[in-house]
Amino acid sequence: MSSSTKKSASTGSEKISASEDQQAMVNEVRGSLGTLSDKFSIYCSDTTIQRYLMARNWHVKKATKMLKESLKWSSENKPEEIRWEEVAQEAETGKIYRSNYTDKHGRTVLVMRPSFENSKSTQGKIRYLCYCMENAVLNMQQGQEQMVWLIDFQGYKLSHVSVNVTRETAHVLQDRYPERLGLAILYNPPKFFESFWKIVKPFLDQKTRDKVKFVYSNDANTNKIMEDLFDMDQLESAFGGNNNTGFDITKYAERMREDDKRMRAFWTRADPSVPPQPVLTDAPSSDSVKLDKDSDPSDSEKANSSQSHGVESDVVSPDHNNKLADTGGTNPTEEMQ
Repeated sequence: MSSSTKKSASTGSEKISASEDQQAMVNEVRGSLGTLSDKFSIYCSDTTIQRYLMARNWHVKKATKMLKESLKWSSENKPEEIRWEEVAQEAETGKIYRSNYTDKHGRTVLVMRPSFENSKSTQGKIRYLCYCMENAVLNMQQGQEQMVWLIDFQGYKLSHVSVNVTRETAHVLQDRYPERLGLAILYNPPKFFESFWKIVKPFLDQKTRDKVKFVYSNDANTNKIMEDLFDMDQLESAFGGNNNTGFDITKYAERMREDDKRMRAFWTRADPSVPPQPVLTDAPSSDSVKLDKDSDPSDSEKANSSQSHGVESDVVSPDHNNKLADTGGTNPTEEMQ
């Protein structure tokens, strides 16, 4: 089977175009899903199914199982229904936010500053991460399926390290938002982070590890990654760019409230092919997906991997009945998709 992706090693830019064989696989996965609710019919586009197939190396049964589990997780946790007012306190420090510029490939950019953490709740952090991911996906340009993460390590200390949060973050991002990460840039990570990275790497699949780039402000070679990827006049000065405009929570809140209206419109449109218009109605509150036993013996490998994430009682997991929507607390997160 011929490859359907073309990727630049330095920028992580990846375009998805299905071959005839791969389109047949997409159709096979779709046929296995059965009747879907309106919301899940919108979600399960061809490009979404392709992402799940890519995440499972075009193995139809594994991709179908993964997608069904994601739909079940979405039905229970409803990440698309999280609204700004519920997570605004988490955003006050600017620890995670969507930038107002894209990279040269038109990809949405999420800025992350783990040293700006202001929450102690793992479940809350994951909830805020999901809000940010849903917002980033909402703002993707047509034809784009992936985003860029800019991770600023300014002020990052050993006390900020949390293996549990990073492990659960990797689990949610890889299993619930597969193939959404185009590139993650770790900007000026401290020396001790190299040891932490060795601990984190086993939680990530190889494709995800390949998307992580270390960039240092005093290294001309790695700085070229930034120059190739961004308009330096738009890029924030914290990442070597010429834009000195800092994070403004008031202005950002206005953007998010407007996006919340668009989010409601997106998930309530009757025809997915018609661009959404702002509406004031809420998104559907219930969806269900039947998970059948269509797995093969190799699926046990994934089950064992999920157990290795060490999901604890305060972490989001459908199996533990901990729903994102049920938390009233705070959040963002540490990363590595």
